[in-house]
Amino acid sequence: MTGSVDFSAQIDAGVRFLLDHCGLFFDVIAGVLDTVAGTLEQGLARLSPWGLAAIAVGLSLWRVGKGYAVFSAAATLYIIYSGYSEHAVVTLALTLSSTLFSLLAGIPLGIMIARRRRAGTLVRPMLDFMQTMPAFVYLIPATILFGLGRPPGIFATVLFAMPPVVRLTDLGIRQVDSSLVEAGLAFGCTRRQLLWKVQLPNALPSIMAGVNQTIMMAMSMVIIASMVGAGGLGNDVLTSIQQLDIGQGLQSGIAVVLMAMLLDRLSASLVRRPEVK
Repeated sequence: MTGSVDFSAQIDAGVRFLLDHCGLFFDVIAGVLDTVAGTLEQGLARLSPWGLAAIAVGLSLWRVGKGYAVFSAAATLYIIYSGYSEHAVVTLALTLSSTLFSLLAGIPLGIMIARRRRAGTLVRPMLDFMQTMPAFVYLIPATILFGLGRPPGIFATVLFAMPPVVRLTDLGIRQVDSSLVEAGLAFGCTRRQLLWKVQLPNALPSIMAGVNQTIMMAMSMVIIASMVGAGGLGNDVLTSIQQLDIGQGLQSGIAVVLMAMLLDRLSASLVRRPEVK
């Protein structure tokens, strides 16, 4: 009979060690996360739901076309008149702040592993681990380290949403035509100039695809993060589950879907030229 593998006690001991010796560090991180998300939420709230709706419709008309602008108007009107506009603003602020932190960490990491093979060998298995780990699991260490509220929700969302932009930044840089790289080197580009003037501009479509996927994964995780007090539309979904309220669940779920569709199409449109109608 073989023995079972159980290393949970060692993990618990490691977490306790972090809390005992790095508590101040995690307090600072929590403060930064909460401040950024709170400031963004206040800024979006000042625009009012109608102002945000006008921005969504204007961007849709400019970047996509008239048909999608009509859809944006209908989607935002549904969110406003169904009474979910305040929670939608909270969800949008959490999504955007989580995306911001994911990009700040993910794009430089993607550049590093594209340019350093050894770093890629170490980081890519970690990305596999992060992408296959069940989303709910991220909430456990986040709650232990940061307590309840926005910080653990944002922290868990960053871990969950960062891998796509890392992978696609790495892929985009590695797929830049070698002749362009050779031409840059022939004209005397330094490694930094080669990165900024040749590799990143040509890798931009792939990077923006990563940004789009990161936004969508952040949106999905922010809803789950309501379980640790992050707030937003996830609270309405969670309440409907707890009360077995099918109507509220469907109504709040539609609001989540409409927000996700708007964010998906608008973020995807930023990398291409507006369609001519």
